[in-house]
Amino acid sequence: MTENPNHSENPRHHDRTTVLVTGANKGLGLETSRRLALLGWTVWMAARDEQAGLDAAARIRTIQPDADVRPVVLDVTDDKSVLTAYDIVAESGTGLDVLINNAGVAGFHRTTLETVPADFLPVFGVNVLGPVRVTHAFLPLLTASPSPRLVMVSSGLGSIALVNDPERTESRVPGMVYQSSKAALNMIANQYARDLPGVRVTTVDPGYTATDLNGHQGHQTVTEGTDAIVAAASADTVAGPHIDRHGVVPH
Repeated sequence: MTENPNHSENPRHHDRTTVLVTGANKGLGLETSRRLALLGWTVWMAARDEQAGLDAAARIRTIQPDADVRPVVLDVTDDKSVLTAYDIVAESGTGLDVLINNAGVAGFHRTTLETVPADFLPVFGVNVLGPVRVTHAFLPLLTASPSPRLVMVSSGLGSIALVNDPERTESRVPGMVYQSSKAALNMIANQYARDLPGVRVTTVDPGYTATDLNGHQGHQTVTEGTDAIVAAASADTVAGPHIDRHGVVPH
C-alpha cells in the first residue's frame, strides 16, 4: 500500500468521542452510526458512493437533528480513496477514537465443490484487504486517541469451532469463500491486538441479522445485530476479544 505523505497525529480539538464506520450507508453500518450518534458521538459515515452516504446521514438527522454525522467517501478496495478519506478526517480536527471495519460482501452463493479461485478475489478484496487497508491508513489518528478501539465486524461463519458444531446454524451454511474471509479477518484482528497493546481490538459476530447481505432472511433485527458492535465500540469493558451480543464466542 502507498504510504500517506500527509499522515500526522493531529490532536483532537473537541470533546466528543469520534468514530469512523465503513459501509455506513445501510444495514449494520447505518444502524451502528445511528446508535453511536445518539450517544453524542461524532460519526464519520464512510461509504463508497457519495450520494448514498449523504442520504444515510440525512436519514439519521431526520430522527436526531443535532446528530454529528459526517459522510465521507471511502472505498475500502482503493488506496487513493482511503488516503483521501484519511486526509479529510485528519484535517477536520476531530481526531479518531474508534475505527469500525464493517464494510463487507457475501460474494456468490456457491457450494464448496462449485467454488473456483476467482470467486475469492472480490470477497477477500473487501472483507480481508479492506480492513487492513483502512486500519493501516488510520492508525496514526487512532493511536493518538487516549482510548483507542478497533472493531472488526466478523461472523460466526468465520469460527471453525462454530462451523463444526452441529447444534449451531453456522454448521448448516454451505460454501467456503465468505467463511474463510471472516476466518482470515479474525486472525488479522488477533495480530493487530498483539502488536497494538494500547488499542482495544475486538472482533464481533453480529449474529444472523436481516440485512441486504442475506436477502433480509436473518431472524435478528438490525438493532439486535449491532448490539455487539456498539458494545465493542463504547463499553468500558467487553467480555473478550471475540464477542456476539450474548458474550464471548470462539474464533
